[in-house]
Amino acid sequence: MFKRIYKKITAVCMALLVMISTMSFTINQHYCGGDLVDTSLFVKADTCMMEEVDMTSSNDTKVISDLCCKNIVTVIDGQDSVQKEASEITFQQQLFIATFFYTYSVLFSNKEKTIVHYTHYTPPILVKDILVLDETFLI
Repeated sequence: MFKRIYKKITAVCMALLVMISTMSFTINQHYCGGDLVDTSLFVKADTCMMEEVDMTSSNDTKVISDLCCKNIVTVIDGQDSVQKEASEITFQQQLFIATFFYTYSVLFSNKEKTIVHYTHYTPPILVKDILVLDETFLI
């Protein structure tokens, strides 16, 4: 039963590992005046409303300047190819993998099975109990 549960847990962990290693995502950070205001995954970070400052000049034209805010976008790409070709694996690596799996499978084998070689042997019939006759008792 333990072996079956262990296999299921291992399968789920391996599936999560493959999913996480192939997934790509972005981290958006918004800094205002050198301080981190907002961090978000997958979507644009919220601004501090100080990013766009309207400066009105004498002829009523709007000048938008960026005084203190900056956005940093970090893109983390996942792995594109998951399966390794068999030609890239050397003979020593194949030998190591085969040996590892063999020793790992033997590690969880059931060792409670005992082989009884005398199942067809019938002991002789006791005519007299020699220990009682000789008064030899184990204490």
